[in-house]
Amino acid sequence: MPPSHLAWKFRRLHYLLQRLRGSLRQRGWKGTLSRIRQELRRPPPNDPELTLEALNDPRPPARVPCANQPEVSVIIPVHGKLPWTLACLRSITKIGAAVPFEVIVVDDACADDTPQVLAGVAGLRLIRNERNLGFVGSCNAAAREARGRLLLFLNNDTQVTPGWLDNLCQAHRTEPDCGIVGARLIYPDGRLQEAGCLVYSNGQAWSFGRFGQRQDPRFLYRRTVDYVSGAALLISAELFRRVGGFDPRYAPAYCEDMDLAFAVRAAGKKVVYEPSCLIVHSEGTSSGTNPFEGVKQFQRINLDKFIAKWADALRTQPSPRIPADEAVHRGGRHILVMDALTPDPRRDAGSVQMLGIMRLLHEQGWRITFMADNRQATTEEILRLGELGVETLCDPWSPSLPRWLEREGPGLDAVLVSRYYVAAPHLPLLRRYATRARILLEVADLHFLREQRAAQQRGDDALKRQSQETKRRELATIRACDATLVVSTAERDLLAREVPGAKVVLVPNMHEVRGRRRPFQQRSGLIFVGGFGHPPNEDAARWLTGEIFPLVRARRADIELHLVGQVPDDAKPRLQGPGVVVHGRVEDLSILLDCCRLALAPLRFGAGVKGKVNVAMSHGLPVVATTMAAEGMWIEHEVNALLADDAEAFAAAILRLYDDEALWTRLSDAGLENVRRHFSFEVARSALTSVLT
Repeated sequence: MPPSHLAWKFRRLHYLLQRLRGSLRQRGWKGTLSRIRQELRRPPPNDPELTLEALNDPRPPARVPCANQPEVSVIIPVHGKLPWTLACLRSITKIGAAVPFEVIVVDDACADDTPQVLAGVAGLRLIRNERNLGFVGSCNAAAREARGRLLLFLNNDTQVTPGWLDNLCQAHRTEPDCGIVGARLIYPDGRLQEAGCLVYSNGQAWSFGRFGQRQDPRFLYRRTVDYVSGAALLISAELFRRVGGFDPRYAPAYCEDMDLAFAVRAAGKKVVYEPSCLIVHSEGTSSGTNPFEGVKQFQRINLDKFIAKWADALRTQPSPRIPADEAVHRGGRHILVMDALTPDPRRDAGSVQMLGIMRLLHEQGWRITFMADNRQATTEEILRLGELGVETLCDPWSPSLPRWLEREGPGLDAVLVSRYYVAAPHLPLLRRYATRARILLEVADLHFLREQRAAQQRGDDALKRQSQETKRRELATIRACDATLVVSTAERDLLAREVPGAKVVLVPNMHEVRGRRRPFQQRSGLIFVGGFGHPPNEDAARWLTGEIFPLVRARRADIELHLVGQVPDDAKPRLQGPGVVVHGRVEDLSILLDCCRLALAPLRFGAGVKGKVNVAMSHGLPVVATTMAAEGMWIEHEVNALLADDAEAFAAAILRLYDDEALWTRLSDAGLENVRRHFSFEVARSALTSVLT
């Protein structure tokens, strides 16, 4: 055997042994054997759930999107492989995006028909290199010609899916200190390819989640990572220029994306993995898979350059001996959040509040893990939490709470549980395993107070006795926790009397001030928001449609009442009547809030703060409410709302406000100011920080 062949065999064996050693450290024997089986197994066919463009289709798109003033320049370097390029362009054309963008293809001295075929594609900006510059040179050349504020570097062996570009841009816009955003990459067979990457202190990179299931919640939440693959990488043009673009020392390719990420991090910006952007990537199409020949050989050559350049930064990276699951979550404070159900802002105000709290925790750098008490969560709900950087524990993906706490409990800094009946059965387990965590109880409303008032309203002695037992259990749970978060000043003061030794902190409901989008004259109708899953809402809807609204219709038959919220089918006939429109649950409540003239809150019992009132006021929509609905919300009659507690007075207030534009405008302005002053994220952030410090 020639010496060159022996040298090749030795290098390959050495390379494989290095990979084996690294895998054993990260996965153990069981995980390593599973990984070897995955790599040796013949790849399955394309996932039927993915609608992919056929590689044997020779047709280019007639036109690709090309905005006059693009927000994003999509840069695709190509060196041959025309079928993949055409499939990529067809997917971009078919899917499109809401954000305006342009597509730049860099012909890196292609030897096939690429330049001739692409020259006929309308809207496509085609740049031709006189000589082969490789990925690094081609991307830098295209970046100099790009018109977009943002640059998306995209491999030609990718295909995009719905939401690809819009979701990347949203993450870049909303994530604090964001420098780079990368996608969730999957293989054409549907297996996960990359959910962000980490870099060890020896410079070795690790694609997190490789060959996992793409719907596993462990890979469906936004988080800060060491770097993301250049196969789909979004960065602002200004930052790209400021850090010097892709470093030419890595030409023609490999390690340039890792280097760019380290440069961005050195500039004080974050590298973010965004799972809601799903991109199919046929890995290895452009450069092959043999690490000892062609462009692929630069993977090892350039790694040495990277290690030399970033030696100081690598000292702060995790040791190769630390398993990937642990290394990817290194640093930062960890909090477990629990609630009865996975939050859905369309369902109740409690969900809106919990999402607001988790948003603040994410902004403050907490690692957040969420579990619903019923362990159920849809993919939509998981991704919604994922936008807030929240990892979801749910069936069938996650271990039981005891098993999870055995592993993670000692590292928890805090536990936040919503509702006393969720917290009570778990407290002994939490105290046993989360020994150094502060345990906080979040009270959407005091259940015993709501039951007391319902019993009084109905004259129900059995419910009154039940409320007394609920009070005993709820107050005992409050005593057992390190602190209790309430949303109402009235409930804060009540607990100060009932449980004088407990730490009770006011964390008000949080609402963005949306503002008044339509004037008085362009609005009509009344709106009540409240699903029947909450007893006070059911009682209010029946009182409104049965007694109050008929009095309004008797005077003004042109006024309509819009009921929004989940209503059982058997209850709808009892609510429907002249002028009553039962919408049920709606996807976008703001559409109705911007069209209606008044919001109503005819609640006769309940507790806590009424989210429906806050939401209406945040949209500049004046409110007619009962005294009960306004409790603990800094609301005064005639100052920032109209208050009435019987059907005749409530109907009279509606009719008065409905036609008085001056009063309507004054209450609208005052309502907006009430939300700014008392229900902003800034106020809640300060309170939450104090209780977690």
